Amino acid sequence: QVQPVESGGGLVQAGGSLTLSCSVSGGTFVGDDMVAWYRQAPGKEREVIATNTWDDGSRHYTDSMRGRSTIYRNYHENRAFLHMNGLQFEEPAIYYCRVKRASVVYWGQGTQVPVSS
Repeated sequence: QVQPVESGGGLVQAGGSLTLSCSVSGGTFVGDDMVAWYRQAPGKEREVIATNTWDDGSRHYTDSMRGRSTIYRNYHENRAFLHMNGLQFEEPAIYYCRVKRASVVYWGQGTQVPVSS
């Protein structure tokens, strides 16, 4: 199975930055994997932030955090990353890494990013 695992979550001050990473537990990303980052704030629906393909790193950003996020991957470390900046006190959230392989979707457990004032 494919089990994405997020890491790097933690408290960040309002206006601060944070980088999350995603790895595949017990395995690796492969070329055709589609990696997506989602966020879910309290009382809101889970929404996609950005997606990318593992092999060529092509990226697509939604309006969710456009201009405040960057996704990338590191082949050597075999990890996908989500870098965020300008996090606001009003938007603590749980962030998820989702991997789609062979049309099957695999979700990570999520990592919390509380935001302090």
